[in-house]
Amino acid sequence: MAFVVTDNCIRCKYTDCVAVCPADAFFEGPNFLVINPDDCIDCDLCPVECPAGAIYQEDEVPEDQQEFIKLNAELSQIWPRITDVKPAPEDAKEWDGVENKLKFLKIED
Repeated sequence: MAFVVTDNCIRCKYTDCVAVCPADAFFEGPNFLVINPDDCIDCDLCPVECPAGAIYQEDEVPEDQQEFIKLNAELSQIWPRITDVKPAPEDAKEWDGVENKLKFLKIED
């Protein structure tokens, strides 16, 4: 079982979770992070570190966020791995808690 990054990470993209991941399972897109389910070792460290509360255990992903399970698996195959903490976007706090952000997801720069 893997952890899954969901909707609230879009346009927030805090990277605190990356610092605690012993498996280096995070991948970075232009405005979103994902977890590779094959790399994730289910250690439970990243959800606690996520300021946006956007990371869930795969079997606990909210019903309206289920599409993010597949999205994490797919995007982790095309985005580069991220292992270092980076500053959050300047407007991250404004986006934290905004619902239905999937339409703002950028696959490429």
